[in-house]
Amino acid sequence: MSGLESLYQELILDHSKRPHGKGLAEAHPGARTATSHQRNPICGDEITLEVRVSDDGATVEAVTWDGAGCSISQASASMLSALIEEEDGMPRAEASTLIEGFREALRSRGEIPLDEEVFGDAAALSGVSKFTARVKCAMLAWVAFEDGLARA
Repeated sequence: MSGLESLYQELILDHSKRPHGKGLAEAHPGARTATSHQRNPICGDEITLEVRVSDDGATVEAVTWDGAGCSISQASASMLSALIEEEDGMPRAEASTLIEGFREALRSRGEIPLDEEVFGDAAALSGVSKFTARVKCAMLAWVAFEDGLARA
């Protein structure tokens, strides 16, 4: 295992053990929120993710989640939440582009790496794309985010 692969593995384990955004947020009166529950029936991973958007719906303000599953699914949810948190809100159009880019990279079987400048810690999940059975694990939170965003 290369030094970079080892670093990425440590990053995934760290997010799995000390997740960002875990614990669904308390309801904010009048806030525009949507919740999405996604499950991977093959392995049993589950994520319930809540998206909170601005009053005008143009900005994603927060992503919180709860779930259970493998370290990849839990780390992916944590990394997604941290990415939104780092941006201190993200325009809806940018969030949609991020989801599409993540999906494309994970379906590429290692041909398209995730850009660390764009995806932050989630770039560590690039290697997952080489393991077809694990792609659904990494995608679970992102699918929930896409669904929640469409409903918010």
